[in-house]
Amino acid sequence: MKHISLLGSTGSIGVNTLEVIRRFPDRFSVCALAAGTNLDLLRKQIVEFKPRQVSVLNQALARDLRKMLPGKRKPDIIHGREGPETIACAGEADMVVSAIVGAAGLVPTLKAITSGKQVALANKETLVMAGKLIMREARKHRVAIIPVDSEHSALFQLLRGRNSAQTKAVILTASGGPFLKFTVQQLARVRPEHALRHPNWKMGKKVTVDSATLMNKGLEVIEARWLFNMPLEKIRVYVHPQSIVHAMVELRDGNVLAHLSNPDMRGPIGHALFYPDSMPDHLPSVNLARIGTLQFCDPDVKKFRCLRLAYLALEAGETMPAVLNAANEVAVNAFLSRRLRFTDIPVVNEKTMDRFKPAAIHSIDDVLTADAWARQKAGEVILSLN
Repeated sequence: MKHISLLGSTGSIGVNTLEVIRRFPDRFSVCALAAGTNLDLLRKQIVEFKPRQVSVLNQALARDLRKMLPGKRKPDIIHGREGPETIACAGEADMVVSAIVGAAGLVPTLKAITSGKQVALANKETLVMAGKLIMREARKHRVAIIPVDSEHSALFQLLRGRNSAQTKAVILTASGGPFLKFTVQQLARVRPEHALRHPNWKMGKKVTVDSATLMNKGLEVIEARWLFNMPLEKIRVYVHPQSIVHAMVELRDGNVLAHLSNPDMRGPIGHALFYPDSMPDHLPSVNLARIGTLQFCDPDVKKFRCLRLAYLALEAGETMPAVLNAANEVAVNAFLSRRLRFTDIPVVNEKTMDRFKPAAIHSIDDVLTADAWARQKAGEVILSLN
């Protein structure tokens, strides 16, 4: 029995994680849940999975949740910024699933690592913001980080047991989002309701918008650099609208290995939960005859500038990726609240980066300082654009 602590239980990855756990009650139990404000869903999760510890965003929500729970035997309910950090260190947890969206997942994930917990990582921002530090701590504490992103899960499986000297390049695929064939003029008229209609995946709002700008793929490039100790020049991106091939590995002998599966996050989640074993028969296999055609093309980095900015941030190094991530979070939030045009998201990111001089990362405080600076500066840029 593997005991799971889940950070971000009411989000898209969290819900899918619990669905996999639900199918295999003899293999997994849930010892702790960290959520935000969705008390109705969290209440159902608590009643079904009976965790010993739960965290919510603030004290008022904690008070309301206690009133909503039936019976006298209730979990320990904690709240505030320290809540997810406490959940990440839950004593009986064998694995922590890090599925909080955005920079908020960084410190709890680090806490899990320093506590010696195995980590199933869905929060890509952890490695984007502090990849070098995170991987160093993982080695120090002998913690396995198993990726949950579909592309990184695919690479993790393709590269497992393979000599790195054999690898010429790794290739991440991007669906291209809903605006792949849009002109620049059409992109300027995109509204939040348009950007949230992803053609292949069901994800949270922030990740869905990032997919539409290709920033999500840019963040994944940075994540891959640290997760697989892969230099920038060996990480490529192809646009693949069908989302069937999730990643490829190009070998030095000219062969290319590809990982194929249907666009269903339960696959990579299951692989992470069962690691180092394989998940039993649970999801339908790819039917290539029914699909018929698989298409690939290079991304248009002039039209989708966020991807190019991610490469530039990684090239600059140090705290620059943390600044890009923070600026993008602020910009996406402004777009979703209709305070910023879709085409101005990369503008905010680039102007924020241009005003920053990257500094070395000696501790997590260096990362958090850069993050705070970028959020303030991005807010100023948005005001100037408006």
